[in-house]
Formats: sequence, C-alpha cells, structure tokens
Amino acid sequence: MDFYYLPASAPCRSVLMTAAAVGVKLNKILLNTANKEQLKPEFIKINPQHTIPTLVDNGFSIWESRAIMAYLAEKYGKEDSLFPKDPKQRALVNQRLYFDMGTLYQSFAAYYYPQFRSSAPADPELYKKIEVAFDFLNTFLEGEQFVAGKTLTIADIAMLSTVSTFEAVGFKLDSYPNVAKWYQNAQKVTPGWNENIEGIADLKKRVADLKKN
Repeated sequence: MDFYYLPASAPCRSVLMTAAAVGVKLNKILLNTANKEQLKPEFIKINPQHTIPTLVDNGFSIWESRAIMAYLAEKYGKEDSLFPKDPKQRALVNQRLYFDMGTLYQSFAAYYYPQFRSSAPADPELYKKIEVAFDFLNTFLEGEQFVAGKTLTIADIAMLSTVSTFEAVGFKLDSYPNVAKWYQNAQKVTPGWNENIEGIADLKKRVADLKKN
C-alpha cells in the first residue's frame, strides 16, 4: 500500500510505527510540502484535503494519522490489543487519541510552529498550555505503564511520536516523572521506534536550518 509522508512529521511517524506494530510493509512516498507537491492534481485526486500522512490501500484512500492508525490496527492487527474491541477500553484509547490531537500536539503546534515558520517570538502564554497538557498526561499515567489500559495501544504510539517531537526541540520532561518513565518504556516496547528516531533526526535538521535563515 502507498504511504505519502514526510519523516519529520510526527503524525507520519505515528503511522510508520503502527504499520510496524501490525507487520504491514508500506510503499513510502516522500511528499515535499515545501515544494507544494501536495497540490499536484494527481495527489488532490487521492486526497482532496491535500494533507499528509495519506494512505492508499488497494484503491482506498484515508488520511488523518489517527484514523489511519485505527484502520491499520483493525484491518491488519493479529489481535485487538492495539485498538481494543471492548467498548470501554476503546473509548479510553479514543479519548487519549483525541487528547493527543486536540491538546498535547495542538499545544506544540501553537507554540512552536510560529517560531519555526515565521521567526515569531516565543509566547509565554502558549508555553503555559504545553505545561498544562503535560500535567494532564502526567496525571493520566499515575500508576500506569501505558496511556490507555494495561497494554500498548495506538494511543501510546501517537503520544510517543508527539512526546519525542517535543524532546527533539529541547522540551524537558524533568517536571513530569510519570511521563518520563512511560516515555523510556514506550521506546523499548514500541515497534518501529528506530524509524521514529530517523524522523526525529530529520526534524532536528529542519529546525536547525530554519533557525539559520
């Protein structure tokens, strides 16, 4: 199946790790958004919203990373631990996925993107939202090894990609011991972590290049 992506993108890396977890091989296609490749007619035909990551599985197109992760887990997972079928367990995984999308990763985007893209000054009020998000995550992980239940799920994979992105730009986890403990364990037990590291290296290079300009 075709996978349109950029290694530096946290959502793209989430999908790569999920694919590794379910044993699916992706035909990875780099899409250079800086060069507006996402606006080419052939890609818009696949994804009218022209965003990455985008997955095409035997003619079926799906985008938004967490939707792709759920699709891969449901269709190709050997069993349902990554995305449990039990309604309560799945609800918890979904809640954490929405938290990651709407609170944790959103706080990263709101604070860091303006600095990277337009050299805007850091906004201390937006930084406070990052701290609030990590306080929540630290609370979720009190006494827990995983973010949504007793086993690794796609919620862990999504947040692992997000937290590693924060760390890549210098954010420290010292004030969030539960997050730090989870993060160290998640790196060890999540398939595809090495590929995530490669994407992080690409992200660091891109950020360094932006700071030079």
